[in-house]
Amino acid sequence: MTFDELRLDEPLLDAVHSAGYETPTPIQAKVIPLVLDGKDVLGCAQTGTGKTAAFALPILQRLNASRPPKRPDGRRGGRNIRTLVLAPTRELAIQISESFATYGRFRKLRHLAVFGGVNKNPQSRALRAGVDILVATPGRLLDHMSDGVVKLDTVEILVLDEADRMLDMGFLPDIQRIISRVPKRRQTLFLSATMPPPIRKLAGDILHNPMSVEAARVSSAAENVEHWAYRAEKSEKPELLCSVLEHTAYSRVLVFTRTKYGADKVVRYLSRSGLAAAAIHGNKSQNARTRALEGFRSGRTAVLVATDIAARGLDIDDISHVINYDLTTEPETYVHRIGRTGRAGATGTALSFVSNDDHDSFRAIERLIRTPLQPAGDLPGYVAPKVIVPPSGNNARKAPGKNGQGGKPGRRFAGKNGARRRPKRSQRGSRSAAPRSA
Repeated sequence: MTFDELRLDEPLLDAVHSAGYETPTPIQAKVIPLVLDGKDVLGCAQTGTGKTAAFALPILQRLNASRPPKRPDGRRGGRNIRTLVLAPTRELAIQISESFATYGRFRKLRHLAVFGGVNKNPQSRALRAGVDILVATPGRLLDHMSDGVVKLDTVEILVLDEADRMLDMGFLPDIQRIISRVPKRRQTLFLSATMPPPIRKLAGDILHNPMSVEAARVSSAAENVEHWAYRAEKSEKPELLCSVLEHTAYSRVLVFTRTKYGADKVVRYLSRSGLAAAAIHGNKSQNARTRALEGFRSGRTAVLVATDIAARGLDIDDISHVINYDLTTEPETYVHRIGRTGRAGATGTALSFVSNDDHDSFRAIERLIRTPLQPAGDLPGYVAPKVIVPPSGNNARKAPGKNGQGGKPGRRFAGKNGARRRPKRSQRGSRSAAPRSA
């Protein structure tokens, strides 16, 4: 199937082709016709499946094909909000807005993203000027509603994206307040990566005879991503990370830490080692987060260190490696993290640094994704911490190394009484030094 077969009009097709897309993803092929027909949709799809285009394209077509509705007071003048998209994070709101800009480039519809962490005044001025499509985080939207800047009585289409994450972040009361201000007669699109009971209840409360669509379960790790594991205790991780980055051919690398402090600490260590990196987490100002993302997206900064704020919704092309510097305790989060690589048919590599304390989480991840995390061997010129399980015989696989050729898997270094011995400092970090065994 091609986009030409999805009943999209010429301006949208021109925008899609200009963006380099020819074939819709499975969820796009399922959702676009339903939205064009005005159906409510309950979609279960994880990030990286193309769900933003699945709702953005048909929304643009529907809004362009109909006249704006009159306000309850009978007036039609000015631009009123016709589509409201709720998103859990600033980054996702920005990306959704950028998608509307990309696909609506040949339209005259006006869109805007509003989110916290920045001055409200520019947003207020833009809202007063009028927008057709509003993408918002719940908290900042309620701020504008309280200020009397936003009215939702003309909303025709309501979209809840990453609904499960919004509930995880405690936005349920905010969402309920917002929905109470939206007309009951509307089209609603409800998108979530998982469907636990609270999500199904919320969906049941706000959807009308929805069509259910499922694509790529959360437990489905991308088939074109290789999973590798290094055994590394906390003190060993900084040097291991530097060695991986020095001896691996990569385009962009996304490194996940468990805490905000940890993300900043990793960036400082990399910077002292001469590797350019930036951090993104909840304590960063919106301007700092935007600069970090722009640098990463443009290629000026090849390494982005993030907390799980970037695990879902971050849509940046050509991320070749995801490194779990701190292994997550939630298996589903592992899937979301590695979903940042291996996108749009590309191959990707996921590396996890696993300490003794991570044993239970490690096994839970393997059970969820039904894929073993392969033990990674030593990289050239560096003695890696012990691998999780020493590979042997025909089961041994080469770990990714310089230029993708890899090092020798499962090599260990024995010292006195069989203890593992580290090479001399002069050998560590050297590309040419070969480790020696006693």
